[in-house]
Amino acid sequence: MWGSPSDRLLGVALLAACAAVGWLGAVLVRTRRRHRRTLEDRRWLLERERESAARAAVEDERARIARELHDIVSHNVALMVVQAGAAREVLLTMPDEASAALRAVEDAGRDTMTELRHLLGLLAPSQNGEDADGDRGGGTGLSPQPGLDRLGSLVDRIAFAGLPVDVRIAGEPRPLPGGVDVTAYRIVQEALTNALKHGDGGQAQVTVRYADRSLRVEVLNSGPSVLSGASSRPAATAEHDGGAGRGLLGLRERVAVYGGDLDTRRRLGGGYRVRARIPLDRL
Repeated sequence: MWGSPSDRLLGVALLAACAAVGWLGAVLVRTRRRHRRTLEDRRWLLERERESAARAAVEDERARIARELHDIVSHNVALMVVQAGAAREVLLTMPDEASAALRAVEDAGRDTMTELRHLLGLLAPSQNGEDADGDRGGGTGLSPQPGLDRLGSLVDRIAFAGLPVDVRIAGEPRPLPGGVDVTAYRIVQEALTNALKHGDGGQAQVTVRYADRSLRVEVLNSGPSVLSGASSRPAATAEHDGGAGRGLLGLRERVAVYGGDLDTRRRLGGGYRVRARIPLDRL
């Protein structure tokens, strides 16, 4: 009935082979389905990661723009307010001094417009490659970001506004990475602006130290002693009182980008100290 033993063995072998092929086919189908699901999950995760990275980049850029706008506007507007007040005080009695103060207001306003035009030009360059004044690339319309090479003009403006500043350079000055150069300048600018706005007379001292592996910047300003019970609110008191302190918070973020640290505190002898260290061996 079943034929010879060899035929029966052949039939069993064919049935086993067919079963094996069917099982392998089912395994292959399941494997391909799992692979497709894995790919879909991976695409979904990558898409979420791209969206998260894009949101983080947008937030970082917004924070950077906010810092730049604060540094530009706060400093120059503070100078304009001080100079306008000085001009009003001496307008009738000392017209020459009033005229000089008003020229300082004009210069500060012009500097503000120049730096804002530069910032906005970087954010949204025109289609034809021209800036807001119509200057082509390489023209004078977009000035470079300020660095320590412009420290002299900054100190002159602050001193003319009524805060004498002594500048000390330690070590051998050398070219710095662009971001570090701008950060160092902004530290001095913010500290001196705060000293001018919140200080009660006195003077300031700026020290820039070029160490082997780091750049150190320190700004000291004098004022009433914290032991005397005076109620002055020198630079960055708002930050320690829990206020927003956007200026110094922005500086702290700038310095942290390069692995540095920023220390701000009152001085027992009076006034305030802003000290920053930016490592250069990591760049």
